[in-house]
Amino acid sequence: MSITQLPKEYNPQEVEPRWMGDWKDSMNYFDWDSAKPQYIIDTPPPYPTGNFHIGNALNWCYIDFVARYKRMRGYNVMFPQGWDCHGLPTEVKVEEIHSITKNQVPRAEFRRLCEELTAGNIEKMRNTMRRLAFSIDWSNEYITMKPEYYGKTQHSFVQMYHSGRIYQADHPVNWCPRCETAIAFAEVEYDARQTTLNYFHFDELDVATTRPELLAACVAVAVNPDDDRYNKYVGKEIEVPIFGHRVKVLSDSEVDPGFGTGVVMICTFGDKQDVRWWVELGLPIRKAIDKQGIMTSIAGKYEGMSLARCKEAITRDMKDAGIIYEQETLDQNVGLCWRCKTAIEILSERQWFVKIDADDIISKSSKINWVPPYMEIRLKNWTGTMEWDWCISRQRIFATPIPVWYCNQCGEVMVAKEEWLPLDPNNSQPLEACKCGSTSFSPEEDVLDTWMDSSISALNVAGWLSRDDVRLPTQMRPQGHDIIRTWAFYTILRSSALTGLRPWDDIVINGMVLGEDGQKMSKSLGNIVMPEEAVKQYGSDAFRQWAAIGGSTGSDIVFSWKDVVAGNRFQQKLWSIVRFCMPHIEDFKPGGDVEYRTIDTWLLSKLNTLIKEATDSMDAYQFDETMKNIRGFAWETLADNYIELIKSRLYGEDVDARHAARQTLYFTVDALARMLAPFIPYFAEEVFSLLHRQSVHQSGWPDVDEAAIDPNAEASGEQVKEITATIRRFKSDKGMALNAPLGRLRVYGRIEDVTDIAGTVSADIEVMDGEPEFEYRVSGVKPKMSIIGPKFRDRAGAIISALKSADPGSIAQQAAGGAVELEVKGETITLEPAAVEFEREILSEGHAVDVLEIGDVMVVVERG
Repeated sequence: MSITQLPKEYNPQEVEPRWMGDWKDSMNYFDWDSAKPQYIIDTPPPYPTGNFHIGNALNWCYIDFVARYKRMRGYNVMFPQGWDCHGLPTEVKVEEIHSITKNQVPRAEFRRLCEELTAGNIEKMRNTMRRLAFSIDWSNEYITMKPEYYGKTQHSFVQMYHSGRIYQADHPVNWCPRCETAIAFAEVEYDARQTTLNYFHFDELDVATTRPELLAACVAVAVNPDDDRYNKYVGKEIEVPIFGHRVKVLSDSEVDPGFGTGVVMICTFGDKQDVRWWVELGLPIRKAIDKQGIMTSIAGKYEGMSLARCKEAITRDMKDAGIIYEQETLDQNVGLCWRCKTAIEILSERQWFVKIDADDIISKSSKINWVPPYMEIRLKNWTGTMEWDWCISRQRIFATPIPVWYCNQCGEVMVAKEEWLPLDPNNSQPLEACKCGSTSFSPEEDVLDTWMDSSISALNVAGWLSRDDVRLPTQMRPQGHDIIRTWAFYTILRSSALTGLRPWDDIVINGMVLGEDGQKMSKSLGNIVMPEEAVKQYGSDAFRQWAAIGGSTGSDIVFSWKDVVAGNRFQQKLWSIVRFCMPHIEDFKPGGDVEYRTIDTWLLSKLNTLIKEATDSMDAYQFDETMKNIRGFAWETLADNYIELIKSRLYGEDVDARHAARQTLYFTVDALARMLAPFIPYFAEEVFSLLHRQSVHQSGWPDVDEAAIDPNAEASGEQVKEITATIRRFKSDKGMALNAPLGRLRVYGRIEDVTDIAGTVSADIEVMDGEPEFEYRVSGVKPKMSIIGPKFRDRAGAIISALKSADPGSIAQQAAGGAVELEVKGETITLEPAAVEFEREILSEGHAVDVLEIGDVMVVVERG
């Protein structure tokens, strides 16, 4: 575009789609054979809902800031994109769209419908990502529902099975009756609720419980060994009310004598403490609840009831029978399924598990750089609370199949060999017979937890199972703090179990995005904002500026339209700067001997200081600090000061002085475009294209010229800036136009260069040695009405007129003598000295002058 064609206003809606269409995906491809240092990002694979929400956008902005910056710093960057496809929400959506349940169509057909929906959602999200200018390496895209990816998940299962890290067992698990599947502890959310604590007679003892519906599953009662009230009952058998079976009274120090009656019933299973007692005390299992949350046959007349209906019925029956004798309200935290918010149960089921090695996870974590550092404590705290191994089997369809069969003859578990993978055991048979000789097998119908897919993301992007030179550890994992206990935890576990290595060098944690009201975004609050809304109104770059400047890495960030608008205004301001500069630097070739002026060296010192600080901040992932510093420099240092100071040089006749200003502007605009490229890539490309034929995104980050950083030069420049600002204020106070000629100025003090001051304030300036000599004379008399009025009343006006017409010097001499005498209408009036004040003016070299003091410099302005 010709400089003369530059529009007055910057239009992101025209510029951004134009560059998006010009950029080639190949610009961002990772080169596996490059000699450059690698920088591989373990990008989060989002769940393909079809909506790339604002929390995603914030995280991807952070990733893109890093990816673009690292490329400019000479790294071979991989910014891959994955899609974590499997999961219950897609199954539910498919059932809703097609008005079916997963059991009404063949398993393969249901999976096909899930894949079809997912593929469409991925395409929608890809489009948003491209519009937001994320420099993704699409050659390294992965989709977890495709065999080439879930085959790797199956490989990891087989390898960990043979190393003893994966096993199958009957064990209590968290179970969602609505989703009809096991879930891991990390998928349990907690909600503060109120319930009823029921006090009831339990044979010879009294018990308090919030869950009378579990009486059928009672296998023991327990008391504290130090509770003297109940010592005589320990070891006895007592009868369970309503159901009649007998259980033992046991003692355990975990029983709280102060809660309820001090006697607790142990059921299989009401909570984690029941599981601990069941394991430690070797208790039997009574299964009163099935997988759908329905009471089983051991519940007697309550069989077939839902948990809620059974609780209501048994409570009523126990009250009618006089068994419940007291009730009180109790606050409690209820464990909920993270997906559907249904209260979880603990059921004993045969499931697949991954062994947790807490010490190894914490050891590997300590070798990772956490940004911000305090986020690591969340992983340590979670790891320290793990009591059960990770349950990885799920009772769903749309997920990675577990590559296992069961021999119909002897029951032997047949785990697929790695060379058979990928496969679905529901659609294929083992390629060899069982040890017993049988070739009849039943498939494992359970599938793997989706975290089994995403927890090998680092391994996958590093080339695990695809290349001989696996590039582990990767360099960065960006993610939200809400999934530290899942994705971060599981990835460290799996990378260590499969390779013995940590998955990444750095983990950068981003916070949540809150609505403008400071609340979590939700439909019910009506505070959801989609990225597309901001892009439509103000463009992607303005939105990206909100992400950069909204808060420090790791903190929750409030979405603010005001910040997006401010980003747009900054671009308009910067465009105005560029439009001013371009006529002076178009086709400019920097170099040669340049005699910089004071204000040039001041700006170049500040520019190189900015480059140095921006580099340090970017290396530390401090995007907000970087962007704020760039904005401040461009708006205040460059636009408000430097450009104003050099305008006279740019349009003057001194060729050398003009060249110095032009070169300084060229370096500054070039460096700003480069530093802004990671943050506002469209705008930066538009500006850079006015100076270069090459893309800014294939160019280097600006180098720091250490020699240009000079505190003395900055001090001298600040002096010039302050002197100029003071003179301009003086002109404004006098009602003069800023470009009006000011006449002769004399400057006293240490100052090297006044060229730009003179040009900016339109004055002839002479730098003087020594100190100025001043004379002071009385130039006017100011009567004080507060004294004259009350004393002389109706004569006051005549006295004031006489004072104003009198010689000011004569009145001053009289006042100095102690009294002022005036002839007023033939009468002598005597005034006390306090009745008058005097205006004085400064004389220098015979001229009336104004004196401006700026630090140790004095500016003498001769009045015209």
